[in-house]
Amino acid sequence: MSLSTARSFLSEACYGEQELDANSALMELDKGLRSVKLGEQCEAVVLFPKLFQKYPFPILINSAFLKLADIFRLGNNFLRLCVLKVTQQSEKHLEKILNVDEFVKRVFSVIHSNDPVARAITLRMLGSLASIIPERKNAHHSIRQSLDSHDNVEVEAAIFAAASFSAQSKDFAAGICNKVSEMIQGLDTPVELKLKLIPMLQHMHHEASLASSSRELLQHLVNSYPSTPMVIVTLHTFTQLAASSLIDIPKQLQLLLQYLKDDPRKAVKRLAINDLKLLAKKAPHLWIRENTQTLCECALTSPYNSLKLGMLAVLSTLSGTIAIKQYFNNMPGTSSVPLRLTDLVKLAQECCYHSNLAVAAHGIIVLSNIAISCPEKDIVQLEQDTVLGVESLLMLCSQDNSPSAQATLKTALTSLVKLLKSRPHLSQSAVDFLLGQLHLSCDSSRVLMCHALAAIATHLPVLGDGMLGDLVDLYRVASQSSTDKQQELLVSLATVIFVASQSSLSAEVKTVIKQQLENVANGWTVYRIARQASRMGCHEFSSELYQSLRTRVASEHFYFWLNSLKEFSQAEQCLSHVEDGDYSGAMTAIAEALRSYQKGIASLTAASTPLSPLTFQCEFIKLRIDTLQALSQLICTCNSLKTSPPPAIATTIALTSGNDLQRCGRIAMQMKVCMDEFRSLAARYADLHQSSFDADYATLSQQQSCLLVSHVIEALILDPQAASFQEYGTVGSVQTESEYERRMMSVFSHVLEEAEGLTKKHPPVSCLHTGCLCDAVIALLKVPLSFQRYFFQKLQSTSIKLALSPSPRTPSEPIPVQNSQQLTLKVEGVVQHGSTPGLFRKIQSVCLNVTSVLQSKTGPDFKIPLDTKTNEIEQRVEPHNDYFSTQFLLNFSILGTHTVTVEASVVDESGIEWKTGPKTTVSVKSLEDPYSQQLRHQLQQSAAQPAPQRGAYTRF
Repeated sequence: MSLSTARSFLSEACYGEQELDANSALMELDKGLRSVKLGEQCEAVVLFPKLFQKYPFPILINSAFLKLADIFRLGNNFLRLCVLKVTQQSEKHLEKILNVDEFVKRVFSVIHSNDPVARAITLRMLGSLASIIPERKNAHHSIRQSLDSHDNVEVEAAIFAAASFSAQSKDFAAGICNKVSEMIQGLDTPVELKLKLIPMLQHMHHEASLASSSRELLQHLVNSYPSTPMVIVTLHTFTQLAASSLIDIPKQLQLLLQYLKDDPRKAVKRLAINDLKLLAKKAPHLWIRENTQTLCECALTSPYNSLKLGMLAVLSTLSGTIAIKQYFNNMPGTSSVPLRLTDLVKLAQECCYHSNLAVAAHGIIVLSNIAISCPEKDIVQLEQDTVLGVESLLMLCSQDNSPSAQATLKTALTSLVKLLKSRPHLSQSAVDFLLGQLHLSCDSSRVLMCHALAAIATHLPVLGDGMLGDLVDLYRVASQSSTDKQQELLVSLATVIFVASQSSLSAEVKTVIKQQLENVANGWTVYRIARQASRMGCHEFSSELYQSLRTRVASEHFYFWLNSLKEFSQAEQCLSHVEDGDYSGAMTAIAEALRSYQKGIASLTAASTPLSPLTFQCEFIKLRIDTLQALSQLICTCNSLKTSPPPAIATTIALTSGNDLQRCGRIAMQMKVCMDEFRSLAARYADLHQSSFDADYATLSQQQSCLLVSHVIEALILDPQAASFQEYGTVGSVQTESEYERRMMSVFSHVLEEAEGLTKKHPPVSCLHTGCLCDAVIALLKVPLSFQRYFFQKLQSTSIKLALSPSPRTPSEPIPVQNSQQLTLKVEGVVQHGSTPGLFRKIQSVCLNVTSVLQSKTGPDFKIPLDTKTNEIEQRVEPHNDYFSTQFLLNFSILGTHTVTVEASVVDESGIEWKTGPKTTVSVKSLEDPYSQQLRHQLQQSAAQPAPQRGAYTRF
């Protein structure tokens, strides 16, 4: 019964559900461990990894591992094997064991058993613990002894343990190296055992002398034992040692290339190719031209497709690195050898048309990387060869539904998109070819081609109009059934149409898409297409799709979600009708949009649940509403110049008061309020972006637009003399990734140019200045808002869980501490990831900020220095295996109740800090220490006693 309860405790709970107390789960598993039935004991043991995953804090993990150590000490070999597997699965939690000595002591006691299998399992257990006990001499001694055992199982376990300790301990590696060398070279050591001992030498990289002696031994083995298994194991160990020690990589490259060229055995050649690929990823900068040339010659002469494929895989890895530049820059007689006559280019061109699809794909990768990274006079011919190679491969793969053909097609399209980004003049012919090929391809190939067309049209929007006709014709006949691939094709084609139409869908296009959706599309496909329309700015169409979906969902939360999306799309659609110069029309459009936005945010709030609070979405919409209100207020302020112009004596007032803004009249103060509002909005957008660590690479155009308006207000009206346009001058040259960003950047450049010209010609304030501001507002409104992906889906999930010690027994009870002492606050944390950790950004360090504030004072009421009322400390810690721990020393010298707040934020690999939270609060009660209390009471008593009366007889 207890194990079934434990399984239910440890089953995957949804985020936000009430978690059961960790101690209860541990107690249930402990009941299983103490069962008399072996099966229940084993089942309890194998449930421990789930326990660690759900409650990954040291207190529980320490207790759990001590219980497992007891089972290991007292149980049979099968139980020990189960404990070993649990330990190996929970490797990242080992450093959280607090009582390492006690844990190791219980495990190590089994090493003295008479059973060689028990000793072997113990050795493997010790090897698995090498990361936390690298310098335990008793473990080192036991491993050395067991290497001399006559039992093969024990010797193999000792080899595993020795390899684990050698990787962690410099002293052990230095001490065991000679013994391993003697065993490898010893005539009485079986060949099978030598093959297992040799890989241990890859860990002998802690010192240069140790690495050198290991390399000499491996060189001797390669020459002395030419058998295939021996050469394979030795060469691979050679490569691993070189990759770790770094200084021997050039020598290792020469050795591997020598074996690849001269050794006739395919197994050895295959091993050499795999190791060369490892070194190509590890250190491409160490590949000199001779190395790459030798590899090309081997690939040109090899008759085996499998080997040629491996060598091309190495070259495709190198072609995207600095090695390709070194190959062409260090050519002897560069002027006499054209680029296309080099062996590398010859090989790539030959492989582009190879019958093996994988070989052809790698040939395309190499050729396109050469065309991108090596601009020369002869590059035109190379570009044409690359495009022809890609087109031939696309024709070959587009009608083949097999996984290998689809993988090759994806590789070829990726290389094509990459080439077109650096060589835009090739785009038109490539797009025409893809559009023609779309009609002849199978559905899975069409989906990949649509993705490529969308990427090309995003980078080069001028090609969009030419695509639209063919895409709409294809959409009419695209889907004849409701299969998954057909549904995927509908979404992909619709996405390309949205990108190509640049936010303005014609009625014909809408009709075609709707007709197909009504015929064969399911609800999920319609939602995905509507979502893409919202992201691409086609709000009128997305509104109609959301409207049709509202009544087809099974939950009221989904209904409110779709209803909110419909309202948001309608609001943005209202803004699309704004015309240049029509300021009253802009005001009306903003009012209508705000009406829809208010309805939408009410529905969005109703759609939120404890499991899905929709925090980002609500904050994003609130900011959009506030931005539209601020833009509307700015137009009203500009119109107030006509209804309330500066008085006739404004110039005199300005001269008298010394405030030059007074010459502008009432509008100056209103403009200052508007400017402050836009700066506040920009700061709120920045805060929202900073709290969205898991968002995709989101645009900051909303924040930049608010900053732009505030800057233009300042430059035109408030302070034209001090205004500088230089810091905003580079906005238009920023690399953009979407049509929305491109249009926003174009608006920014135009508005800044107009404002700068007006500032130089006319003093403030006139109708020209207010007209410029209103035109800027309308220009910003005319760019359709793009709802970014993070608004709809979260591809990356990262959260931090904190645990504080000491912790109060009950949440409402404060932690007592004496005012003469300092409180040591230990903060532990665990980083929790979703299914795709580090997709957009990774955590480099965690920033912990601890502050304390005095809430209520119980001591005497005298003046307290401000710096003693609060603590404020910040520390940065780097998580290891997603766990971090640090301590803070806090001073509570003032008697009373203090609130301590611990807030976590993360720093990514670029050094940017993200306010991810969480924020944890504990109460601390500062008490007077007994000695001070006693002294205070004595002083009070002595002060309270009356002085003795002095009488006439006192002197006697």
